Amino acid sequence: MREEKPKAPSQKKTSTQRKNWFWPVMYSSMAIVFVGMIWGYNALINVDTPDVKDTATETPKPDGLVVETNAQKENIKYPFAEALLDDVEILQEYYDPEASVEMREKALLVFNQTYTTNTGISISVGGEPFEVVASMSGVVDEIVMDPFIGNEIVIAHNDGLKTVYASVTGVLVKPGDEVLQGQALGTATENDWNPTAGIHLHYKVLLNDKTVSPHSYLGF
Repeated sequence: MREEKPKAPSQKKTSTQRKNWFWPVMYSSMAIVFVGMIWGYNALINVDTPDVKDTATETPKPDGLVVETNAQKENIKYPFAEALLDDVEILQEYYDPEASVEMREKALLVFNQTYTTNTGISISVGGEPFEVVASMSGVVDEIVMDPFIGNEIVIAHNDGLKTVYASVTGVLVKPGDEVLQGQALGTATENDWNPTAGIHLHYKVLLNDKTVSPHSYLGF
């Protein structure tokens, strides 16, 4: 009796076995690579960075004035309560060489038989004392106590602006004080240098230390 030889595994079966393990291994390898990429990306974006302080809240200004940078910008207002506006009279105008002859004549001041040009405006409220207030928020830059020409208060503001309030009595502030727009500074009075104006406020506006017309900022 002839002994039968064992049959060799068919090539078809071997090919099928290879297919059975090839794709699972491939998928596993791709998954490992994908997970590694995600882990590396997360490690990269989670690197500690130094804390950055928010410096947009306050900005230091010259003369110690600190103003919030996101605060609404102020405009110059009247140096008196707006309720008095109907009773206000400009006795003496700011001298503008390009103004009309009438305006220039009204801007000439006389002292000791000498004419001088007015560097501000002289404000009267029926010839009566009235409260003088800050036109804008700022810092009191200087106070000149001189009863002959009238006490003078100088307030420095942002953007190179200054406002000057002269012929004031009962001064309520001192150099270095921070003042708010509308804050009381003193009371208008008369002085010996400009007696024809009677009780008044001599009001000036300076831009980069040069006088400019208050009419450029105020509606009168």
